[in-house]
Amino acid sequence: MRFMKGLELSEKFYYEYGEKMIKEGFADIEKYLAVGLVGSGSECFGYDDDISQDHDFEPGFCIFIPGEDIIDSRTEFALERAYAKLPKEYMGYKRSPLNPVGGNRHGVIRTDKFFEMKTGNKNADITTDGWFCIAEQFPSEATNGKIFCDNFGRVTQLREKIAYMPEDVRLKKMAGNLLLMAQSGQYNYIRCIRRKETAAAQLAVGEFVNAALKVIFLLNKKYMPYYKWTFRALRDLPLLSCLHDELEYLISSANTDEEAIKKQELIEKIASLVIDELRNQGLTRLDSRELERQAYAVNDAIKDANIRNLNVLYAV
Repeated sequence: MRFMKGLELSEKFYYEYGEKMIKEGFADIEKYLAVGLVGSGSECFGYDDDISQDHDFEPGFCIFIPGEDIIDSRTEFALERAYAKLPKEYMGYKRSPLNPVGGNRHGVIRTDKFFEMKTGNKNADITTDGWFCIAEQFPSEATNGKIFCDNFGRVTQLREKIAYMPEDVRLKKMAGNLLLMAQSGQYNYIRCIRRKETAAAQLAVGEFVNAALKVIFLLNKKYMPYYKWTFRALRDLPLLSCLHDELEYLISSANTDEEAIKKQELIEKIASLVIDELRNQGLTRLDSRELERQAYAVNDAIKDANIRNLNVLYAV
C-alpha cells in the first residue's frame, strides 16, 4: 500500500464520512461550521512520511465551531460524540481515541480558543509588540493545511488576517538577523578558528545559519516553521532555496583547517546572495558586502519611527 499524505487522507475521510455526518445530524448548525486540517502536525504542512505514522497520524479532521453564544456546550458535546463514532479505521489507517480532557489536534475545536492558542488573541489581533514576541511557528500553524469548507467564514477571515506579519515588523526582524549573521559569520567564526576554539567556532556557525534561515524566510515573506521542519520548508521556497546544501554543510561539518577555509567561503557566498536579494527587493542600495552595514540600511527603511528607533536587535 502506498503511503498517503495526511492531508489527502483527511480530506477523503471528511468527504466520505464527515460531510454526511454533519448534514444528517447537525443540519441546524452546519452554516456555522468550518472543516479542514490545520495545526501543528507535519501532515498540515505536507511534510509527513512513513515515519510520521509513529504518533498522531490518522484519518481525522478539525471541525471549527464559534463561541457558546452561537453553539452551546451541549451541542458541542453531541458533535464530539458523533465525530468519535465515525469509522475507527479508514483506508488501512486507524484513528486515535479522543482525549476527554481536550488538547486534541482533530475533532471539534472552538475557533476562538484555537486562534488564541496560536496568536494570543481569540480574534487573531496581534499587536506590534505581539508580533515581536510570538514565535513564527504559531501563526504558521494557524495558517497552514487546508480548509475544506467554511460556511460561517470566520476561520478563513482570521487566517487571512494573519497570512503574514506587517512589513515594518518583517524589516525589523530582518535587520536584527542580518546583524547576527554579520557578527557570527563574517566576524566571529574566523576569529574563533584562529584561536583554535573549534567548539566556539561551531557555535558561531550555528548562530549564522539560524539567522540566515530567518532572513531567507523573511525575504520570501513566509513564516519559519518549527525548527525540525525548517530545512524541509527551505527547499520549497521560491527565493534562495538554492542555499539549502551550503547551510546544511556549515552546521554538519567539522572545523579542520581545510573545512574552515571552505566554511568561510560559503559564509561569504551566502552573505552575497542574501545582499543581492535585499537589493532586488529594494530594501537597500548599498554595494557593500558587509552584512552589518546592510542591517542598518534595512532598519532605516522602516516607516514607523517608533519601530525604527528600537535597538536593531530588538526583534531577535
